[in-house]
Amino acid sequence: MIGLDTNVLARYYIQDEGDDEAVRQHEAARRLIESGQPLMVCKTVVLELEWVMRGYYGFSPLEVASVLRHLLGLPQVSIEDRETVAQAVSCAEEGLDLADALHHASYRSCERMASFDDRKFARRVKRMGLAPGVVIPQ
Repeated sequence: MIGLDTNVLARYYIQDEGDDEAVRQHEAARRLIESGQPLMVCKTVVLELEWVMRGYYGFSPLEVASVLRHLLGLPQVSIEDRETVAQAVSCAEEGLDLADALHHASYRSCERMASFDDRKFARRVKRMGLAPGVVIPQ
């Protein structure tokens, strides 16, 4: 099994056509990912890939979710804690920030999650009816 770094996935999903090195790397990433050999992606790479796509390349949250859904659907790719990542992607599609959604999904066995992020996180979790609930420490 081969573990994939963020830059390999970024080159696979994002084509910088004006850069010869990026084109070469895209083809190499495509050959590796589509080779059928067993591959592994850890949660931190998923999170970093989202940041690169959104923060550097300007992908919308729904475009990022589409890429991550594709990645989750590749049969030769094992995703660390796949169920948690899939749940986080679903929540991100509903409006949560992917990082917050991944944190929240990772705490699904907890009674509650504590955060000081009331507006963009705690209120959205409540509005979405997700468990665990998010509490603001007093």
